[in-house]
Amino acid sequence: MNDVSVVGPDGGETIVLGPARMRIMEDGATTEHRLGIGEITLAPHSAGPPQHRHARHDEGFYVVSGTALFTVGATEHLAPAGTLVMVPPGAPHTFANPGDVPVVMVNTFTPDLYVQYFRDLGEMLAGGTPMTDESTARVMSRYATTASDEFA
Repeated sequence: MNDVSVVGPDGGETIVLGPARMRIMEDGATTEHRLGIGEITLAPHSAGPPQHRHARHDEGFYVVSGTALFTVGATEHLAPAGTLVMVPPGAPHTFANPGDVPVVMVNTFTPDLYVQYFRDLGEMLAGGTPMTDESTARVMSRYATTASDEFA
């Protein structure tokens, strides 16, 4: 494969998910599905997804601006701009924005399996199903991911 992908600041595919916006910048098409990359913007004072575990992919978060709060199992980690959080398969995790400004993070998926999850959530919302922990967990289950309610 010799094609190079260049996605500018206004490029990619944007999916609005309530207080979060996911901009998919690499859906795996250029990387032969080895890597997916998105940019998450989370509104102030917003929760992210329910705590969950991935069985088949690693997930990374690089905080570009703002301060995110990551919960890994029962442990909380404040993650200001410049922080990298890498989540291996099986680790329970979630994130939130407890601050007064939006949080922007670069989000990676290795392989790109989870990119379609965001598209499916967008379709679910467009179809009139509200985004609850239960409906989100149902969509997660399509991508080798389970909600980790033992830490909720």
